[in-house]
Amino acid sequence: MIDIVLSSDTLSIDQCTKLVSDEACGGNVIFSGTVRNITNDKKVIKLNFEAYDPMAKSEMRKIAETIIEKWPVKHVVIHHRIGELYPEDIAVIIVIASAHRNAAFDACQYAIDTLKETVPIWKKEFFEDGEVWVAAHP
Repeated sequence: MIDIVLSSDTLSIDQCTKLVSDEACGGNVIFSGTVRNITNDKKVIKLNFEAYDPMAKSEMRKIAETIIEKWPVKHVVIHHRIGELYPEDIAVIIVIASAHRNAAFDACQYAIDTLKETVPIWKKEFFEDGEVWVAAHP
């Protein structure tokens, strides 16, 4: 099962873990990326994520399909938030479910690293003294 979401709605770790619930899967790895309150010693007020929706979803699906082909994984969930986010808000959730933990850990690491490299999502960081566009995942 693959579930890909790109949304301006609040992301839910509980919802994502329920999607992969499977008695055959003993290894469930969850990665949650949250907004930090400091970047380069500057206080972050908020972030704004933008994406080219069709291409972003397509690239996220490619990541999930590659994971299913490369590791003995049964379920891949990749949810990413767009829009305005504040410190401690969840920006991305990745959940991988497999029979054993090693495959789930390796696949999750691959998912977040590849997402950062290939998915067209951009963020603008807002500080007390200005703002700057940066890659979605520094």
